[in-house]
Amino acid sequence: MKAMILAAGRGKRMRPLTDHRPKPLLPVGGKPLLVWHLEALAAAGVRDIIINHAWLGEQIPALLGDGSLFGVRIHYSPEGGQALETGGGIHRALPLLGDAPFLVINGDIWTDFPYQTLALPPGDLAHLVLVDNPVHNPGGDFALHAEGRVGATGSRRLTYSGIGTYSPELFRELAPGTFPLAPLLHRAAAAGRLSGRHHEGAWEDLGTPERLRALDQRLAAAAYCR
Repeated sequence: MKAMILAAGRGKRMRPLTDHRPKPLLPVGGKPLLVWHLEALAAAGVRDIIINHAWLGEQIPALLGDGSLFGVRIHYSPEGGQALETGGGIHRALPLLGDAPFLVINGDIWTDFPYQTLALPPGDLAHLVLVDNPVHNPGGDFALHAEGRVGATGSRRLTYSGIGTYSPELFRELAPGTFPLAPLLHRAAAAGRLSGRHHEGAWEDLGTPERLRALDQRLAAAAYCR
């Protein structure tokens, strides 16, 4: 399975840290966020990785190159100076992703999720990894029902982690452009073609300098204790 790391966002909430560096290259635990993802994907056996970029995007291939240093092959999907949002960015990268289901990861998260366990169930358009609701998203995004079905409403609401597997079918009939991913997922849920699982391990949405700093301190403390 190929993987795509979404790395094109401007990172406005991360300013001033992102004024001169794209958010996925911000360091945490001694290395850039993107490197954490590349190492985890390589360990899971994923070798072909697509990374999109926009804001200060030239810094990403300049640092990561072709991926050989990390045991993977990186292909880049540049979006120019204006990011296409999540849905538009994935749509633009479809020629690189191919015809089989693929994995998508938000570039601004940190997690211990085991990527080798992900697959797309037959007939589904997407399979989402959901996590407990963080303080900044108390209402959650989706409801997880029996047998792993995901819907828009329900009593057990969880937060979309930014990790999922997708069928190209979810995007193929759309026109190129700038658009979010969430409406596509809600349509898939309404059609009964969205599934998911609950990840109870480590996961952080590093959307602000404070969250990034807190994780960096925890990782430093864990390394010191070892």
